Amino acid sequence: KLHSDLDKGVGTVKYTLSGDGAGTVFTIDETTGDIHAIKSLDREEKPFYTLRAQAVDVDTKKPLEPESEFIIKVQDINDNEPKFLDGPYVASVPEMSPVGAYVLQVKATDADDPTYGNSARVVYSILQGQPYFSIDPKTGVIRTALPNMDREVKEQYQVLIQAKDMGGQLGGLAGTTTVNITLTDVNDNPPRFPKSIFHLKVPETSHVGSAIGRIRAVDPDFGKNAEIEYNIVPGDGGNLFDITTDEYTQEGVIKLKKPLDFETKKAYTFKVEASNLHLDHRFHSVGPFKDTATVKINVLDMDEPPVFSKPMYTMEVYEDTPVGTIIGAVTAQDLDAGSSSVRYFMDWKNDVDSYFTIDATEGTIATNELLDRESTAQYNFSIIASKVSNPLLTSKVNVIINVLDVNEFPPEISVPYETSVCENAKPGQVIQTITAADKDLSPAGQRFSFKLPSEASNKPNFTVHDYRNNTAGIEARRNGYSRRQQELYFLPVVIEDSSYPVQSSTNTLTIRVCRCDSDGTIQSCNVEAIFLPVGLSTGALIAILLCIVILLVIVVLYVALRRQKKKDTLMTSKEDIRDNVIHYDDEGGGEEDTQAFDIGALRNPKVIEDNKIRRDIKPDTLRFTRHRPPAEDNTDIRDFINQRLQENDVDPSAPPYDSLATYAYEGNGSVAESLSSIDSLTTEADQDYDYLSDWGPRFKILADMFGEESYNPDKVT
Repeated sequence: KLHSDLDKGVGTVKYTLSGDGAGTVFTIDETTGDIHAIKSLDREEKPFYTLRAQAVDVDTKKPLEPESEFIIKVQDINDNEPKFLDGPYVASVPEMSPVGAYVLQVKATDADDPTYGNSARVVYSILQGQPYFSIDPKTGVIRTALPNMDREVKEQYQVLIQAKDMGGQLGGLAGTTTVNITLTDVNDNPPRFPKSIFHLKVPETSHVGSAIGRIRAVDPDFGKNAEIEYNIVPGDGGNLFDITTDEYTQEGVIKLKKPLDFETKKAYTFKVEASNLHLDHRFHSVGPFKDTATVKINVLDMDEPPVFSKPMYTMEVYEDTPVGTIIGAVTAQDLDAGSSSVRYFMDWKNDVDSYFTIDATEGTIATNELLDRESTAQYNFSIIASKVSNPLLTSKVNVIINVLDVNEFPPEISVPYETSVCENAKPGQVIQTITAADKDLSPAGQRFSFKLPSEASNKPNFTVHDYRNNTAGIEARRNGYSRRQQELYFLPVVIEDSSYPVQSSTNTLTIRVCRCDSDGTIQSCNVEAIFLPVGLSTGALIAILLCIVILLVIVVLYVALRRQKKKDTLMTSKEDIRDNVIHYDDEGGGEEDTQAFDIGALRNPKVIEDNKIRRDIKPDTLRFTRHRPPAEDNTDIRDFINQRLQENDVDPSAPPYDSLATYAYEGNGSVAESLSSIDSLTTEADQDYDYLSDWGPRFKILADMFGEESYNPDKVT
């Protein structure tokens, strides 16, 4: 209510209201000044309003007092219940947790004024979920209320939480939320086999590495806590089997490590242990987290293929062995209870298999063709054995046959040698070391011997020194050799091997006599020394040289004829449609030579005139038009000829038929002077070339060419 001291109650004062909510939320009686709320108020929406009031004169409309401001505060009442803004909640706690283990904290919000009364004072309680969990009434913290809650018994819990204002008193408003609590797994349970003995039946034909059975231990835990490791306890049969864990099913997969044989052993028994991989030390007191079970395996008898006595057979046979010779045998047996006969046959794959045959009943292998070690040293093929009672059951084995060598090839010089001997060689000097090779497969320790044939041992020029290590040296026997007397020597060498029967061959070594210096360095050889397994006769060599000379003569004659024909063609005179016909009979080319090069380069530069027109080359200037005066009827013939001659002399386009070239100029001078021997006063016979012998071994050949070598027949050896 508003009231002014100037208001006498006679209706002369009018009250006005302005500000927050004036006219919409609040209204004022203009005569009495009473303020009324015309709308329901909500403190949670707007807790206070600021208004301005004024008293004015009804007649003059003038303010009687200054405008005054006042605040209307909305008083709170408990009209809002607590609310869980984050609900519903999801929480987890490990199983087997102790009492009071923390689970989750919930929080409820009340929109009422917390500073006025107990409208916003919230208290928490559990409506559903006891006796497993408890909640702090003030903080809203949820904790476990029972010990040893087992996930394997019950995993999910739903707890209903209530929040009530007014401190939980009667008449307070309440809100609820749901908390879903899950017990997480811990490794509190060991694996257990559902039975103590597992029986498995396995065929004896099972392959090594294949799975022959599965066993499983049960672990009620979850995830990694339920992972199981299986192991075979050492004992009977443990070395024939292995066990692994299937990571998806946690089953133990039993695999075969070695082949089974019903005829050898029909049953196996061993123990398998199952244990957890991830242990929890808090539960060690519960007991060992492992379990054992017995596995019994019965081997089933199966119809098996024959078994060879060896995994592979190796045999040997000499080459050229007669066809039909037995070189070995293979053996296969049927190990089943009802033993069956075995048949053998070859696994034909290529033509090599046709070299041998096998007896179908006995398994003996014999040659079918003659063998050659030099062609094929080893044969590799397969033999198949099958049961007579069941031909589909077969087994295969590899057979290797090595062909042994028979000494049938003589040894020979291993490589061609280029052998030479110096003219100044001394007796006993080694001029060549030779080695031998044999096409046969030489056994270990085989030796080759080298010697001269008996017919060449009398007064030999050379000899062979056997070093007894499969090499030999060719030694000189004379004190010097003369190239003029004999340029080539053919030395036969006999080479024998040490195998049986002994094989030998005679090889011819060609030795070339060469000129050497004092150090033994070869200076000149006309023909290279080569080794000839079969020497060429002298007549054959002469015939070859004669053919070469004839071919060279034919080529020279052909070239000469071609040049003569070309020269005759160039020297043939040609007609020239001009006033003058000139024919050159000299050996030169006339004007044709001036077209290929500048002859003026050979002229003496001292006599060349700068401004004189060259007549030895054709000028490039424009052709002048000839002005021929008309001939008069009474013109003298001589005057006419002279006039035409003068016109041709001054015409620059006319060819230089009257050119003059000087070839006598040799230049201004030369340091080496003239190389011509025309002015030499001496002849070749007057020259003394003995000084060339003093210039050393490098000029010895030149000295021999220009000097006279005295020949002493007594020194020729």
